[in-house]
Parts: sequence; structure tokens; C-alpha cells
Amino acid sequence: MKAVIQRVKKASVSVEGEVISSIGKGFLILLGIQVGDTEEDIDYLSRKIAFLRIFERDGKFNDSLMDIGGEALVVSQFTLLGRTERGNRPDFLLAEKPPRAEELFNMFCEKLSEYVPVKRGIFGARMDVSLINNGPVTIIIDSRREK
Repeated sequence: MKAVIQRVKKASVSVEGEVISSIGKGFLILLGIQVGDTEEDIDYLSRKIAFLRIFERDGKFNDSLMDIGGEALVVSQFTLLGRTERGNRPDFLLAEKPPRAEELFNMFCEKLSEYVPVKRGIFGARMDVSLINNGPVTIIIDSRREK
């Protein structure tokens, strides 16, 4: 499971021109579900993100999403698993198939919501994502590399 976490002042997701989810201060999380990901990956990643200290206090990254009372907007993004080692067109063989990926995506959102308020995009939809990246601060976490 791979996540790109962007610290934002605000973010929203639109489908066909209609805003379906939006947050204020918090994290926009682009989430890639990989073949073989498990509930253990969900537990690890949701906890890591909730406690990730990338909000500034006293000139340092001291505060987490929970400390500031922030929100998370989670968007499924299978393209995070694209490989480009061979050729110029990425392959997505590492990305989990949609039915299982959607199940894990929903499980991740539910688990993260145990820590912070969570909103989400629509799994499998073509979405427009808008954000004001604060910093900018962007962190990438790969649950398989960090455990």
C-alpha cells in the first residue's frame, strides 16, 4: 500500500463538475492499493498517517493531524503503482484488481476514521482533485518498505 500525503489548507474532489467531498486544514491522501496488501498494511498505514507529525509548532514539525483537529480526504489512485522500468507506457501489474482494491480502500478509510474525520473520493470514478498544498509538504509512505 502506497500513500502520497499532502498537507493542505483545503482540498476537494469533484465528479462531473460537482464537488462530492471537501476538507479544510488536513491531509489529501492519494492511496494506491497493491496486490497482496492486507489488513496489517491498513492498520500500519492508517496509524502512521494519523500520528505523522508534519504540522508546524515552534518552527518544527511537531504536530499530527490529530493534534490540530484536521481532516483527511482520501482518493484511490492505482497509478501510484505504475512501473516505468521498461518502455514509456507504465504498467499497473502491481495494482490490486478493482473489487479487492475497493474493499481495502473502504477498510482503510474506516480505520483512519478511528483517528480523524475522513472524507473520500468515489472509488473508480474519474475525479478532479483541487488543493492548496500548505508548505508545500508532501510525504510518500510505502507500507511494504517501512514495516
